[in-house]
Amino acid sequence: MDQKLDLEREKPGAKPHTRIDKMLNTIERIGNKVPHPSIIFLILILLVVVLSHIFASIGAQATFETLNAETNKAEMTTMAVESLLSAEGIRFMFTSTVANFMSFNALGVTLVAMVGVGFAEEVGLISALIHKLVKVVPKAMMTSVLVFIGVLSSVASDAGYLVLIPLGAAVFYKVGRHPIAGLSAAFAGVSAGFGVNIIITPIDGMLTEILNEAVHTVNPTYTVDLVSNMFFSIVSTVLVVIVSTVLVVIVCTLVNEKIIEPRLGEYKSDKDLFPEEDDANESKGLRWALIGLLGLTAIIMMVTLPSGAPLRHAETGKIIGSTPFMDSLITIIMLVALIPSIFYGRAMGKIKSSLDVVTPIIKVFANLSGMIFLLLIISQFIAYFNFTNLGTVLAVNAADFIEGLQMSGLALLLCFILLIAGLDIILVGAVPKFAILTPIFVPLLYQLGIAPEAVLAAYRVADSPMNVITPLMPYFALIVTFAAKYDKKTGVGSIIALMLPHTIVLFVTWILLFIAFYVFKLPLGPGVGIYLS
Repeated sequence: MDQKLDLEREKPGAKPHTRIDKMLNTIERIGNKVPHPSIIFLILILLVVVLSHIFASIGAQATFETLNAETNKAEMTTMAVESLLSAEGIRFMFTSTVANFMSFNALGVTLVAMVGVGFAEEVGLISALIHKLVKVVPKAMMTSVLVFIGVLSSVASDAGYLVLIPLGAAVFYKVGRHPIAGLSAAFAGVSAGFGVNIIITPIDGMLTEILNEAVHTVNPTYTVDLVSNMFFSIVSTVLVVIVSTVLVVIVCTLVNEKIIEPRLGEYKSDKDLFPEEDDANESKGLRWALIGLLGLTAIIMMVTLPSGAPLRHAETGKIIGSTPFMDSLITIIMLVALIPSIFYGRAMGKIKSSLDVVTPIIKVFANLSGMIFLLLIISQFIAYFNFTNLGTVLAVNAADFIEGLQMSGLALLLCFILLIAGLDIILVGAVPKFAILTPIFVPLLYQLGIAPEAVLAAYRVADSPMNVITPLMPYFALIVTFAAKYDKKTGVGSIIALMLPHTIVLFVTWILLFIAFYVFKLPLGPGVGIYLS
């Protein structure tokens, strides 16, 4: 994974640059002049320390309604900005470093998943699968397939970032298209499409519970069902694919073929990152990999499907939701990559002893050393930012300002969408923003006759598209690393400029879709509309 390619970008000289192209080039140049991501987050930590002291000194605070978990009743909570330069703040910075790092979810997900994924790449299974994939999937459909799988990958939490995005780049590389364009398509599906799916995901369960807590403050008998946004999500999922690639003539021509790929230019390389094995040997290896996968699948089914199985919820017996099975997905993904890779390596003669299994995994972790250091810095920044309450105070005061404007239902929902999109730059993650803002917006919109489910739909519109352009997203630096494999000059600005067209088109299109649901009173889910019945 440490191999780099020196590529010569050949910009289409005969074709003049468009205004959009010039704008993106400017963004890339400015963005790439910023320091290494580790230094960026160190600067942000210093900024948070200073701002927390300033706002704490002037008594900045916010009062909002929350649901008391013990009494199950609504109560008003006042939260003030905490200074990191106070005695308590200094103690926190000095005593919590290890705890901040160990509790940082992205660290564990990355390390566990990369045991399997990294080993699969080292042993050659990823390369073999790419060869088969490019033979099976039509070249014209490659992007849409990547985006669609990316959207579905949110079922497996963050696994799409670690598996599909580098795979997307590799597939494009193998079919003769710019690999970073493949990375862009996969990243758009995994991250910009994270909020919607045709399958109910763990995020759906968390958002629904938060929404129910908010609506119970005004109507204790009203309950939001988990499938309340299913129709909107299905339409949105198809929309992600359409926007990214399927309608090549219309939207995809604008985003992928008219903006992203022409701007990246053609590329050349002196070596093949994914050399093909002999077809007969490779097919033999893949057959053994399939045997390993089927055996592992049988074991997983045995501990999941029967009544009372260990991976079912102990009380409800459910498989999907807050269950041991869903909590095991990263481990399962690691095993799904590792076990077939061992079978593949044995069949190909690449694994002859246990040392041949351990050595590639050690190499994978050695290559991740820079990323681990970056995650250490990011974990401290997020912990410091959360300690100060700056995000919560900002969000609540912004929401109070919008509430004071006394707007109509649609205008208020659109302001809610814009507020979420803006906050997503600094408050990354679907759950925290929703937990902060729903107690404010849900009761307000409920009084205007707007169903709580409409608030959830509006939140889905705003939350995901911004993920691909905010450097504060925990996996953003990892995306830069993936891209640098094909172009070592890639920086933060390169990825922001690459993904900005996806963000703009997805955001505008989803807003138009939401307005259509609102104006034509289309159902958001089974028996659920925009308006209260």
